[in-house]
Amino acid sequence: MSSAHAPKTPAALAALTLGALGVVYGDIGTSPLYALKEVFHAGHVPATPENILGVLSLIFWTMTIIVSVKYVLLILRADNNGEGGLIAMLALATTAVKDKPALRSVLMTAGLFGTAIFYGDGVITPAVSVLSAVEGLEVVSPALHAWVIPITLVVITVLFSVQRFGTGGIGKFFGPITLVWFIVLVALGLPHVAAHPAVLVALNPMHAVGFFTAHPLVAFIALGAVVLCVTGGEALYADMGHFGKKPIRIAWYGFVMPALVVNYFGQGAMLLREPEAVVNPFFHMAPDWAQLPLVVLATAATVIASQALISAAFSVTKQAIQLGLLPRMAIRHTSVKDTGQIYVPFINWGLWVFIVLAVGLFKTSSNLAAAYGIAVTLDMTITTVMTFFVIRYGWKYPLLPCVLATGFFFVIDITFFASNMLKLVAGGWFPLVIGIGMFTLMLTWMQGRKLMAERLRDEAIDLKSFLEAVFVSPPTRVDGTAVFLSADIDMTPNALLHNLKHNKVLHQYNLFVTVRSHEVPWIGFDKRIEIEPLGHDCWQVVLHFGFKNDPDVPQALRLLEDRGIPLPDMDTSYFLSRDIVIPTIGQGMAMWREKLFAGMHRNASAAADFLNLPSNRIVELGAKVEI
Repeated sequence: MSSAHAPKTPAALAALTLGALGVVYGDIGTSPLYALKEVFHAGHVPATPENILGVLSLIFWTMTIIVSVKYVLLILRADNNGEGGLIAMLALATTAVKDKPALRSVLMTAGLFGTAIFYGDGVITPAVSVLSAVEGLEVVSPALHAWVIPITLVVITVLFSVQRFGTGGIGKFFGPITLVWFIVLVALGLPHVAAHPAVLVALNPMHAVGFFTAHPLVAFIALGAVVLCVTGGEALYADMGHFGKKPIRIAWYGFVMPALVVNYFGQGAMLLREPEAVVNPFFHMAPDWAQLPLVVLATAATVIASQALISAAFSVTKQAIQLGLLPRMAIRHTSVKDTGQIYVPFINWGLWVFIVLAVGLFKTSSNLAAAYGIAVTLDMTITTVMTFFVIRYGWKYPLLPCVLATGFFFVIDITFFASNMLKLVAGGWFPLVIGIGMFTLMLTWMQGRKLMAERLRDEAIDLKSFLEAVFVSPPTRVDGTAVFLSADIDMTPNALLHNLKHNKVLHQYNLFVTVRSHEVPWIGFDKRIEIEPLGHDCWQVVLHFGFKNDPDVPQALRLLEDRGIPLPDMDTSYFLSRDIVIPTIGQGMAMWREKLFAGMHRNASAAADFLNLPSNRIVELGAKVEI
């Protein structure tokens, strides 16, 4: 559901708002499980009344500035045809500065790194949130400690095993369960706030300022844990395409922010009375009889939060493949109605391996929280930088307001990032290693494809002059239509050369088709196709797809039938060149990267599957390419 299709009725708006609760706010909604606990847990911040009020004030104003103002008010406006997320923002920013190639390439690299780091976030979020929910068992009974990790691993494994069935069936329960979760957050916090209303003085930002002036170093270190209260802010922007801006805004101001504030202040009020509950303030707020049901509800809520991140990882991967940032992978559609519901087996099991590794390596949610934050704050900083270029060069706003607006957020983001860098050795290296690994793969894939395209172009023959030469003494024509897929317009496809050389025939009708992916989410059928006649019943065809479209070549070519080009199912053959990459010493990339690219190229899923070609009418002809 894109924001272009705003909900028409109050009922539709309510349904979308409920859906947004489950998908968009699952992550940030489960932060009270661990955010406040982690500020005091590291041992740098003693749980004194002044510190408790100072930290609560910090949490409230962090949520207000980063989520309420930056994301919900400002960044939700930066939509790319109704779509959000770092890739949509990257496309907007690079388009805004397309006349500045050096700047465009710097932004492209920053955006790529942000996208790569997102996968690190995708590993840490499910691990830390599910583990922190199951750790509630230790509050119920310390004897259950040994069961925490096994139960966490079982929950995570089941979650990843059911991905291939799609979330359509269970997705309708996400919103209601998350709504119950937010109601429970209020029900837990409210009695404690009512019993100790003095805690509300922390709404005054002077308490946050006082905390900073009294203990500047301790407060700076505490920021690394305070940022945990806004994890999931990025998801809010990324999911804009599914729900539209209005439901996301209503859900935040109407449900999520009030529930989170009441719960955090409830935890603070309880800590003012019994500072020893700082071990796990969230579960200690509940009466003894409610603790076990609360563990079950918290686990369900964290599974939903993790699901939102897994779905986001699938859709980011699909967009990255379309934009040529990652090799083609098998993508399965899990819903007939909703094209956005996809399953990417490689990403699914890759995430699972790293999450299991993270839980095994770090063992507690507190250790994992040390790894959490670097990825989130880095992505937030990159988004702020991109926003500046979008509003300055894309929307043409005057320089001063652009600098003031984004500069304010940039200072806050970079401060949080700097504080999180202190956790680098304690575990922050983990998501960074994943991010750097993904970044290396993306960069290698992009450069490898560029080198390959250059090499093919060097050796290629111009299509028009080749056809002229062929028709001087034409070969035998056979019935039917041949579709030759070619990466470059005006270049003779290798498949055509091989076909003429070995079979010595040419089809009655020949289409030379190039597929182009663009930095916009959607391209409609009215702009799908460009055609140029080459004579002798041959045509040059360019097909245009957005990074959210599914590239379906046969469906797009059907648009040509009314132009007198016959494409009968049984008489149309698709010719592809299957290039085998040979790494060679010399120009190009380092040898290990060339080998890595060759491996990625070899293992990429077939172009025929990606372009939705009918498997019984494909002719693949191989060629070796040295890079």
